[in-house]
Amino acid sequence: MSCKQDSGGSTPGYGFKAPEQGAAFVSGQDIDVQLDIPEGQTIKSVTYMLDSTQLGTKNDASAFRFPTKELSLGYKLISAIVDNGSSKDTLMVNILIKSAIKPAVHGYQVVNTFPHDTTSYTQGLEYHDGRFLESTGEYGKSTLRWVDMKSGKAIQRIDIDKQYFAEGSTLIDGKVILLTWEHNMGFVYDAKSFKQLGSFNYQNSREGWGLTFDGKQLLKSDGTNKIWFLNKENYQEEHVIEVFDDQGEVSQLNELEYIDGKLYANIYQSNRIAIIDPKTGAVEAYVDATGILPKSDTFLNTDVLNGIAWDAKGKRLFITGKRWDKLFEIKLTEAKSQ
Repeated sequence: MSCKQDSGGSTPGYGFKAPEQGAAFVSGQDIDVQLDIPEGQTIKSVTYMLDSTQLGTKNDASAFRFPTKELSLGYKLISAIVDNGSSKDTLMVNILIKSAIKPAVHGYQVVNTFPHDTTSYTQGLEYHDGRFLESTGEYGKSTLRWVDMKSGKAIQRIDIDKQYFAEGSTLIDGKVILLTWEHNMGFVYDAKSFKQLGSFNYQNSREGWGLTFDGKQLLKSDGTNKIWFLNKENYQEEHVIEVFDDQGEVSQLNELEYIDGKLYANIYQSNRIAIIDPKTGAVEAYVDATGILPKSDTFLNTDVLNGIAWDAKGKRLFITGKRWDKLFEIKLTEAKSQ
């Protein structure tokens, strides 16, 4: 479409020859942008943009090529600001950049098994100095707790106000950041006393699901295929990526953990954990945790896999589920092609 930006002169009728509206490209593929200039029209310059980033400028209508290798995945807006010397017009077209990676699948080996509280509808899980920080959900039953690793019992906990459904949580600089599901807000607590220090509102993200910290920013899931990057000081959403594998969008991203430069995400209602490149949103591999909880430990109220924790010093990976009676330390087996 063409959007007139200047009041001087009439719209010349510029358009795009390429790419077509909604065209899909694979990450790593170069994209050629070609304008359709009506006969007899001349142009002074064309400035090309991808979303809010300027790609370059040309002084004619010849094809403009740009690479996609380092770009995040998902839907992008290409803009061409055309200046013919007397007026400016902005042409826009949407494209989709898909993942070129066919994810391999890791299995698992159980290294240790620990008890887990079957009343815990696990939403957030982190390992810190021999204990787990765990947030649990459901209206009227949500909690924030420090959990003893060996016994699985809460050594400190608070109940969250009954009007809120607690979700993911993470620890930063002595403070616990806790999300809520549908109330469009998060809470900040002192990590030692669990005294509430403040609250914040979401901006463009839909809901609160999973939360983790990469050392610089908070990473937040909202149940879609989006990961939101938040400022660790004021909790403002500064950046977003979309998560794709080679088949398309990967949504229902839930509990998160940042491990050695990669983002691990539970996929809600499945036994899979996605291993994601946080720069591009590409799923590089999956972990298939099918069968990790024995059938003998599956009860009427046992819910889905959810909860990933990482011991960075000991290089230990832990997983559990909602109302599971066990928490597992696992090692990933060699990834195999699907």
